[in-house]
Formats: sequence, C-alpha cells, structure tokens
Amino acid sequence: MKSKKWVLTVMIILASQFLWAQTDLFAPIRDAIKAGSAKEAVKSFNQSLDINLEGEIKTYSKAQAEFVLRDFFKKHSPTDFTIVHTGSSKGGLQYAIGNMKSNNETYSVLIRVKQVENVYLVHEISFVKE
Repeated sequence: MKSKKWVLTVMIILASQFLWAQTDLFAPIRDAIKAGSAKEAVKSFNQSLDINLEGEIKTYSKAQAEFVLRDFFKKHSPTDFTIVHTGSSKGGLQYAIGNMKSNNETYSVLIRVKQVENVYLVHEISFVKE
C-alpha cells in the first residue's frame, strides 16, 4: 500500500512540474501582452510568424511583427491578459489560450510555440474579438 501512495505522490509532483513548466514557458509573452508591449513581445517571436488580427492572417518577419503589434495595441490597449489553458499537440507543439481585455472588448488569444535550438519561440499568434 505504501508503494502505491509513493508512486501516486511522484506522479502528482511530475504532473505539477510539467504544468508549471508550460505556464512558465508562456510567461514572457503573457507579461508582454498584458503590458501592451510589442517591443517585449517580439523577444519571444521566431524570425517569421503568422499573426491573425480579427480574422486577417498574414506572415510577418520579426521586425514587421513589432510594428503590427504596436499598432494593434495602440488601437486596443490591453487592460488585462490571462492565460486560461495551456497544452501540447501529439507532435509536441506547445500552445496557450488566453483572454485579453481592452476597454469594453475581449479578445481570445491563441499562442503557438515551437522549439528552435533549445528555445521555444512564438510562430503563431491570434487575436480574435469575442
């Protein structure tokens, strides 16, 4: 009986570390969106990425993405941003789903990252008005 409790305890610890690691993985981009800082957000971006702004999806370079996000944040200044779910696909792609509040608007935000040389970088971000 003691060995079953020990195995269960180890499994709970490992699961909680995995969930904490996923949340921590998205902390820089979460904080940047919450602050409305395009300059900080692009630090987590891949060299090119897809950005979906209210249904219009385009591929941008990292430099272009900063200008696009800066304009978006000027028009829709974030008052709050929280990540409500994180996960990974069968292929190991990590993602986070969050809610960004801006004045009287709420945006559903999807962030997808993939590993590039031991670092996880955003390769897709989506802001869809609810």
